[in-house]
Amino acid sequence: MDNKRILILSYSYSSQTRNLLNGLMEGLREKDREIHWEQLTLTSELRFPLGSIAATVIMMVQTFFRKRYPILPLSPVCFEQWDLVIVAGPTWSYSPSGPILSLIDRDGQKIFSGKMVLPFISCRGYWRVHYFGLKGMLRRCGAHVLAPIVFSHPTPEPWRTIGVFLKLAGRAPEAGSSWFRRFYPKYGHSREQIAESRKLGLVVGQAMQAGDSLEKVVFPVPVKTEDG
Repeated sequence: MDNKRILILSYSYSSQTRNLLNGLMEGLREKDREIHWEQLTLTSELRFPLGSIAATVIMMVQTFFRKRYPILPLSPVCFEQWDLVIVAGPTWSYSPSGPILSLIDRDGQKIFSGKMVLPFISCRGYWRVHYFGLKGMLRRCGAHVLAPIVFSHPTPEPWRTIGVFLKLAGRAPEAGSSWFRRFYPKYGHSREQIAESRKLGLVVGQAMQAGDSLEKVVFPVPVKTEDG
């Protein structure tokens, strides 16, 4: 059977998406298939954390209106023929991240037209608007969009919202012995979720190896509702 080729296009602001993708890659590589992982690079650095409450509020407002963050040109290999393209990134104010939006604006038609695309979403909890918006943009590029793989931060609301805001503002709410740490023990995704991502990579790899349609693969979505 022909070796299936997989392209992963990703942006990770605080390393959370990258950590999950490391797990996914382990699972995909168990079948020794051809994979290219292209991590988007911004033309201007966007530091993490932002460092202040004011800067965090400004970024939240800008990303709510889908501000684009320009990216450097992709490697030529990204424009080759791929059997599956995985588009991975965090949710920013209900939407795909600014670098992912820039990618679709600039290179969407060239990369996604006629391709099977699997969205991979890392989020605090509000992922559905992100997915449906992303699906619409990818379809306009001519892509065949699959159901997404979604990982939301495991800490319950309202603590994860407060914790993420404080983390972006330059605080460390999960550190020390403060009372808040009892409700917010860790920023981002857990080791268990990274292990689950590896299992999903194995599922995707096995399905492609067997020639099965990925449309028949049902990926788990977060149990918590979008409001926590």
